[in-house]
Amino acid sequence: MFTGIVEERGTVREVADHRLTVACHAVLGGTQVGSSIAVNGVCLTVVGRTASTLAFDVTDETLDRSSLGRMRPGDGVNLERPVSLATRLGGHLVQGHVDAVGTVAAIVPDGNGGLTLRIELPASLRRYVVEKGSLAVDGVSLTVASVHEDGVSIAVIPHTREVTTLGSVHQGDPVNIEADLLAKYVERLMERAG
Repeated sequence: MFTGIVEERGTVREVADHRLTVACHAVLGGTQVGSSIAVNGVCLTVVGRTASTLAFDVTDETLDRSSLGRMRPGDGVNLERPVSLATRLGGHLVQGHVDAVGTVAAIVPDGNGGLTLRIELPASLRRYVVEKGSLAVDGVSLTVASVHEDGVSIAVIPHTREVTTLGSVHQGDPVNIEADLLAKYVERLMERAG
C-alpha cells in the first residue's frame, strides 16, 4: 500500500527482456531484494539492487495495463516506498495496481508555476471519478478539480510539478491511472446487494 506522495524522481537506466532498471538514491534506504516500490504508480518487486539502482521484473500483464512498456533509458519515473504503520497518510490509499492508461489531452499553465492537466480516461474508469475525489496519476495522489465527459482536469501545484514527472509531461503522453479504491469497493458491494 502506498500514499501517492512521491519520494523521488528516478531515471530509467535500462529496459530489456522484461527487466526495468532505475537509477535512484532516496528510495534505496531500507529497500532490499523482495521489497515493493511504486514505479509511476505500478507496484513492482525489487529483484536486483546496487549502490545506485533498483531492478524490477515486469510481466506482460503489467506492460499491457500500464505505460511502463513505453519507458526508454533517460525517462523519469516517480518512486515511492510502501507505507508503514508509522507513516503519515498525506495522499490517499494507493495500491499500485494500475487500472488503465489515460492520455494527457491538454496542459494549461496557471501563471503561478503550477498547471492544470486535462486527462482523457477510458470509459471503464470514468464512473469512479468525482469532483474533489482522489485519483493516482503516474503514482501521484491528486485531487480531481473537475470531471468532463471524457475525463478529468487536475490542478498540479508548483511543488508537485517540480518533484514529479508531471512537470514534464506533454500533450498525448500516456499516464498510469489508479482509481480510488473506496469507489471500487462501494460499487462491488452495491452489485452484490442488488
